[in-house]
Amino acid sequence: MALAQADPDQAVLISDLSKSCSIPKKFLEQILLDLKHHDLVRSKRGKFGGYQLNRQPSQIMFGEVLRIVDGPIALLPCLSKISYRRCADCLDEATCEIRHVFAHVAESSRDILDNTSLLDAMLGREAGRKRGRKITKKAGDGFLP
Repeated sequence: MALAQADPDQAVLISDLSKSCSIPKKFLEQILLDLKHHDLVRSKRGKFGGYQLNRQPSQIMFGEVLRIVDGPIALLPCLSKISYRRCADCLDEATCEIRHVFAHVAESSRDILDNTSLLDAMLGREAGRKRGRKITKKAGDGFLP
């Protein structure tokens, strides 16, 4: 978010990012390196060096950043789209009530994260509100978007 809010024509020093975001410099270096390998940020060397976004904030979605930094977004390993793993104590995924509930949660979370850009966050918008969606309760389904 700090890079999204920075002047797009100027690179931001890692030491300035570290201080302004209260993130240890070594940890931030690793995050920025991961983001650079995925072409979300670019670095410049020299006197006016530092880091900049490689795309417009409107083109960078939270889901993309989170997957790069934290890995899969799924709350259960059996719901992961990129690193599926059957739960160790699961007898039958098709009838697992816990999986069904968390599948709704995961779907809603992914929808918001994959459709909310850095610009949306800067402007105080989130994907559900942006599209005018409301949370409704359907009989027998629990709360669904």
